[in-house]
Amino acid sequence: MAHPNAELIQRFYAAFDAGDGATMAAAYAPDARFSDPVFTDLRDDEPGAMWRMLTGRAQDLQVQLVEHEAGDERGTAHWLADYTFAATGRRVHNDVHAALTFRDGLIAEHRDRFAFHGWARQALGPAGLLLGWTPMLQGKVRGQARAGLDAFREQERAAT
Repeated sequence: MAHPNAELIQRFYAAFDAGDGATMAAAYAPDARFSDPVFTDLRDDEPGAMWRMLTGRAQDLQVQLVEHEAGDERGTAHWLADYTFAATGRRVHNDVHAALTFRDGLIAEHRDRFAFHGWARQALGPAGLLLGWTPMLQGKVRGQARAGLDAFREQERAAT
């Protein structure tokens, strides 16, 4: 029988593949922390809002959980995402490794690692190929992602 946190990881990525950001958000502890090369320091309800935003905007997202493991406190996941980056209309294949910590049956901390330059090359085309390794482009992408998340959260608040 699988560990309950391993089952949580399976449910989380199944929800991701189904475009169900609400189920993904519900997997996080109230004081959760998330980071990846684009969203570098999300806290509290921000990780859940990010997933609701990303799944809500996705047109053709496919997510595959390649492998995972989990125990009482820690877990890992290797997952793949294929989608069209909305800002450019370019196809992206992202290969991601996640490190997670759990508390009370929820995700307390989630850190995704992927090659930013490889992602930028696919998502942004020639500009990403030439500049994806530079702090300037990375900062611009992070700033745009943060602004998009802040606007999404404001829309959610206004709708309630």
